Amino acid sequence: MLPEHTPRTVVQAPVVVRQPAPIQPVAAPVVAVQPGHIPTVQTIVLPDGRAVTGYAINPVHPEPVVAKPVVSRAAVNVALGGVGFLAVCGGLLMLTTFIAVLAALVQQLIILAAVVFGGWIALQVLGTSRGGTTVNIRKAVFKRNSFRA
Repeated sequence: MLPEHTPRTVVQAPVVVRQPAPIQPVAAPVVAVQPGHIPTVQTIVLPDGRAVTGYAINPVHPEPVVAKPVVSRAAVNVALGGVGFLAVCGGLLMLTTFIAVLAALVQQLIILAAVVFGGWIALQVLGTSRGGTTVNIRKAVFKRNSFRA
């Protein structure tokens, strides 16, 4: 027999069951604690005669606003001038690019028209006439550059 076909023995491991340990209660006593201060109760009488009773809430005071540092007008003008200069430079760059693309397009259209028109002329000159008029030359009369059949 070959080694891969040898019978194998299966060994079973013993099964161990583990039970969770119960949580032990804390031995400290529970004591009720009173709040440090008792809030005051207020009663307000509304103009229509109803009374509203509730705890007084101290208004929340926002943190004072920190004064912003003063920016000089010259600094603002320089910053705006720089932004404007960059906008103008970008616009001029886009304009010159557009003009260059437009010039290239016109040049390509002129070349295309020359090729198409030149090809049409070449076909007229060098092409054979198919389906044209057949003329009997013996009966034709030539008179001052006009051809009459």
